[in-house]
Amino acid sequence: MAATFPLITTHHLGKNFGDKLAVNDVSFEVKGGEIFGFLGPNGAGKTTTIKMIVGLLRPSSGSIQVGGYDVQIQAQLAKAITGYVPDTPNLYPKLTGRELLRFIGDLYGIEKGPVERRIEELLRLFDLTEAGNDTIDSYSHGMKQKTALAAALVHDPRVLVLDEPTVGLDPKSARLIKDILRQMAERGAAVFLSTHIMEIAERMCDRIGIIHQGQLIAVGTFNELRSAGSGDSSLEDIFLNLTGGAEDAEIAEVLK
Repeated sequence: MAATFPLITTHHLGKNFGDKLAVNDVSFEVKGGEIFGFLGPNGAGKTTTIKMIVGLLRPSSGSIQVGGYDVQIQAQLAKAITGYVPDTPNLYPKLTGRELLRFIGDLYGIEKGPVERRIEELLRLFDLTEAGNDTIDSYSHGMKQKTALAAALVHDPRVLVLDEPTVGLDPKSARLIKDILRQMAERGAAVFLSTHIMEIAERMCDRIGIIHQGQLIAVGTFNELRSAGSGDSSLEDIFLNLTGGAEDAEIAEVLK
C-alpha cells in the first residue's frame, strides 16, 4: 500500500440518541490506497459511524472530512466523491439493473456516452449483463448486492464505504467483491468496510479498527493488534478478548 494522504478523517466524533451515547470520541484516518476494516459487536456504533461518514446522520460532536471536504459544511462535494453500500440496500424494484445504473449516472451528472460505457463495464464485471434488462425485484439476494455495489461505483468514487458487503453472498460472489475492493484500493481509493466475518477482515484489510460500546478501542494492522495484545494467533481471538466476547464464549462452552 503506497503512502498517501487521508481520504477519510474523523475528529472526536460523537453521536447521541437522547440519553444514549452511541458513538463516543472516535478519531481515525483512512488513507487512499487502503482497505480499512471496521469491526465491533452488534450495537457497538458501527452503522451509526458509517452513516455519519456518508452524511446520513449529523454528528452530535466532532467533525468528519472526506477527501478534504467537511461532510457537514461541504456535503455535496464530499458526497460527489463517495460511494456507499448500506447493509440492506434499498433498490428500486421496478427498475431494471441498467435503468438503475443509468439513474445513478444522471444523479452524478455523468454524460450519456461515458455513463453507458461505464454501465456495460460494470454489468460485465459483476456478471449481470444478461440480467441487466430484468427488473430488480426478480433478482436474487446476491444479484441485488452486486447491483448495489455497481451503483456505488458508477461515478468511480475516490472513497467507498460499505456496511457488511458480503453478507448472504455465495463464495464466488464474495470473492469477486473482495477482488474489486482490492483493485479499487490499488487505484488509490480509500475503502472503508464493516464486517462480522473475521476471515475477510484479516485477509483483505490493510488496517483494522475495533469499536466497542461506542468507543474505538484498537486501531492498527493485524500484526500490530496481535503484538499489542496477548499474542493471539487470530483476529477472532483478538476481537473477543478486546470486546469481552471471550468470556461469553467460555460460558457457552461450559453450558454445552
